[in-house]
Amino acid sequence: MPTVQHRDAIIIGGGHNGLVCAFYLASAGLKVTVCEAREVVGGAAVTEEFHPGFRNSVASYTVSLLSPKVIADMDLHGHGLKIVERPISNFLPIDDTTYMKLGGGLERTQAEFRKFSEKDAAALPVYYDMLDEIGDVLRDLAGETPPNLTDGLPGLLRGLRQGSRLAGLSLERKRDLLDLFTKSARDFLDGWFESDAVKASFGFDAVVGNFASPDTPGSAYVLLHHTFGEVNGKKGAWGHAIGGMGAITQAMARACQAKGVEILLKAPVEAVHVEDGPKGKTAVGVQLVDGRQFRAPIVSSNLNPSLLYGKLVAPSALPAPFKKAIKGYKNGSGTFRMNVALSELPDFTCLPGKESAEHHQCGIVLSPTLDYMDEAYRDAKAFGISRKPIVEILIPSTLDSTLAPPGQHVASLFCQQFAWDLGEGRTWDEEREAAADLIIDTVNAWAPNFKASVLGRMILSPLDLERKFGLTNGDIMHGHMSLDQLWAARPVLGHASHRAPIKGLYMCGAGCHPSGGVSGNPGRNAAREILRDRDFATAVKLSLAGR
Repeated sequence: MPTVQHRDAIIIGGGHNGLVCAFYLASAGLKVTVCEAREVVGGAAVTEEFHPGFRNSVASYTVSLLSPKVIADMDLHGHGLKIVERPISNFLPIDDTTYMKLGGGLERTQAEFRKFSEKDAAALPVYYDMLDEIGDVLRDLAGETPPNLTDGLPGLLRGLRQGSRLAGLSLERKRDLLDLFTKSARDFLDGWFESDAVKASFGFDAVVGNFASPDTPGSAYVLLHHTFGEVNGKKGAWGHAIGGMGAITQAMARACQAKGVEILLKAPVEAVHVEDGPKGKTAVGVQLVDGRQFRAPIVSSNLNPSLLYGKLVAPSALPAPFKKAIKGYKNGSGTFRMNVALSELPDFTCLPGKESAEHHQCGIVLSPTLDYMDEAYRDAKAFGISRKPIVEILIPSTLDSTLAPPGQHVASLFCQQFAWDLGEGRTWDEEREAAADLIIDTVNAWAPNFKASVLGRMILSPLDLERKFGLTNGDIMHGHMSLDQLWAARPVLGHASHRAPIKGLYMCGAGCHPSGGVSGNPGRNAAREILRDRDFATAVKLSLAGR
C-alpha cells in the first residue's frame, strides 16, 4: 500500500496557469505540489530543440497577453525573463507586388492604409480609440472572477460591480461592445473600413485559434480578445521572450520554487479522489499513474474541463445537470503547428530581400482577404484540411540569437484551418506529413526560396497537440471562444467562479475566464477564489471554537 502524502493544495498540470495558481497559494503560506505529466514544466509554453542546433517555442509562440500584474507579483524579470518588442506588429503580403505593414505607430499604419484607402486611413484613429476604450474595461475584467449564478449575494454583488464598469461606457461604445460580442468579424469590420486588405489585416485576429469563418457570428469578439495585451507597458504591442516561450514558464517555476512549491515532473494524475462529506461530494486528493497518492483539501486543475471531468473525476461524483452541460463543452481550434529550421530568411516576392528586416521580425500573415479566410474554414469543414490554409510565420531568431546557429533561423508556423475530425476514416497519423507539405508549399508561393531553405521540421497536427500537451481535440484555447463559452458561461453557466460542483475542487486553466492565451489570469483568479474559500472556512472554524 503506497504511503499517502499530505499537502495543503495539489495543482494538476504545470502549464503557466497552474504555476501562477501555485505561486499565489504558496505566497499565502500553503504547502503546494504541482503534478506535471511531461518531463518539463510549462505546458504548451515551452522551448525545445527540434533539430540539431535549433530551438524554438514549440506550441505557444508570442508574448502579448501575459498579465503585467502576474509579471510583477512573480518578479519574472528578476527570475531571468526578458521580453523584446517586435518593431512592427504584422506584415501581410497581398499579392506579388503589394503588401501591408501594421504597427510601428499610428502615422505609419495610416500611411500603409493610404495605399489602399484614404477613407480607411482617416477612420483608423477612431477605430483605435474605440478598441482602447472597450479594451481597457475588458482588460480589467479579465483579472476578475465572473459573477456566478449559484453564488447568491456575493455573486450578485460581483455582477453589479462588473456591470457598473460596462455601464460607464458611452451609448456609442455600448453599441460597439454589443457588435463585438454578437457580430461576425466581417460584419463588424465592414462597418468601419472599405478596403479588403485593411479588413484582412484586422480580421486575421478573429480566426487565430478559432475554428470559424470571419463570417461566423461572434467571431468579432475573438478579434477583440487578441487586442487585450501589452508588452513592457505598451498596450497592443507584441513581443518575444528571449529563449522562447519556455523562458516564461521557467521563470515562473523558479518563482514558485522560491516560495517552496514542489514541482513533480513525469507525474501524470490518474484520478481525483472524491469522498462523501457532510455537505456532499468533496475532493480530498489525487492519485498519480505511478500509484503515488496525495491528500489535500484543495485540488486545482489546469487541464481542459473536458479532460478533468471526462477522465479524472468519477462520473458518479458529478451532478447529472452538470454532466450534461460539460458533455456539450466544445473543443477544437482548427490549429496545426510547425517549427522549421531554415538555412536563410524567406525572400518574399512582394518585398524582396534575405537580409533581416523589420518584416522578418514581426508576424507574417499569409491570408490576404476575409474571403480567403472564409474559404479556408469552409474547406476544413468539407474536407478536413484547407487547400489554401491560413499561415502566420514568426521568425524569432531575427530577435533572439540563442535559438539558431549564426546565419541560420527558426520559424514558427501557426496554421488554420485544420479540422480535428478528418472524416471518411482518415486519421491525422496518415495525413500529417501531407498537410505539412501543403503548408510549406503555401509559404513557398509567397517566398519562392522557402521550401529549399528548410533544413528540418517539427510537425504538430491537432492530434499531436492533444497527445503532447493534453490539448483536447488540439484546442489551444482549452475550448471554443464562442458566446456560450465566455465570461459567466465558461466553462458552463453556474460554474464560472473556478469552483467545480465538488467541494475542494477548482479549475485554474484556460477553460475558465478569460480563456486562452498565455496570460496567467485564470491561474491568478482561481487562486484568489481558493483563498477566499479557505479564509472563510478558517473564520467559521475559529468562530465555532470560540476563538
